[in-house]
Amino acid sequence: MSDPFTTPFGATSTAAEVIAGVDLTDHRAIVTGGSSGLGIETARALAGAGAAVTLAVRDIAAGQQVAEDLATTTGNKQVSAAPLDLADQTSVAAFVSAWRGPLHILVNNAGIMAPPLLRTVQGWEMQFATNHLGHFALAVGLHRALAAAGAARIVAVSSVGHINGNVDFDDLNFDRRPYDPWLAYGQSKTANVLFAIEAAKRWAADGITANALNPGRITGTNLSRHIGDIANAPASFEPTSTDVSWKTIEQGAATSVLLAGSPLVAGVTGRYFEDCQEAGPNQPGVRRGVAAYALDPEAATRLWQVSTELIHPTIR
Repeated sequence: MSDPFTTPFGATSTAAEVIAGVDLTDHRAIVTGGSSGLGIETARALAGAGAAVTLAVRDIAAGQQVAEDLATTTGNKQVSAAPLDLADQTSVAAFVSAWRGPLHILVNNAGIMAPPLLRTVQGWEMQFATNHLGHFALAVGLHRALAAAGAARIVAVSSVGHINGNVDFDDLNFDRRPYDPWLAYGQSKTANVLFAIEAAKRWAADGITANALNPGRITGTNLSRHIGDIANAPASFEPTSTDVSWKTIEQGAATSVLLAGSPLVAGVTGRYFEDCQEAGPNQPGVRRGVAAYALDPEAATRLWQVSTELIHPTIR
């Protein structure tokens, strides 16, 4: 195994710092969940570097307001919003169908965390459907646009929560086992990493790179809206003494922006980052690093096949 990839940046670096001096003029980017939290800061940094940024959002009114604000604050008028509900495959298909031209950067940022048991119309568990299947369908649908860019990048926002749960291929949607919101969240975040591993392999010939990341524990986002206060999370969710401290949103977006736009990581693919560095193996009892099962190439291939069959049920 090669040595972990390193950069000059770290846990306290901000999105603006990692993209400083980078020119993304003539680049087109999509940021899912771009109307709040990490999505806004990721879009702000990319737009500030000159990229044309589309905020893919469920609430189009909120997205349009954010797009206007970012256009004003960055001086980049090429910021827009488009409707996208990742839990609705019809919405994903409509977004893909409306896209024209190449796509240089796809940041799969949106997500939900630990809601009560919810299901899509297909019967899919909502976290798996939103965090993984929606983004999977989006990336696959935009594959030609990504390939047309020549050196496109896919950024999959995962979480340290992936160490709470592997992908259970025998019961993806909690049809038989009791629903546990944190186990389901962990499964969906593991799926994000496995997606990046497989996309990196399948699409390398198209010049597409794909990496996953843990943004860290962020203050001021609405990701925890289903659990109220973080104190309601299970003990396993709490940090240990070796964890980094809470981050601002600007710091939390740094690793996403690094992977999306920095020349430092050009050609780097199929890896998992945290604190702007490639992460090492997770150690028991420590909420850092990447679980071995999240990097399993066989699991990554299997998940891709299963996901393809789910979103295109006629494919077997």
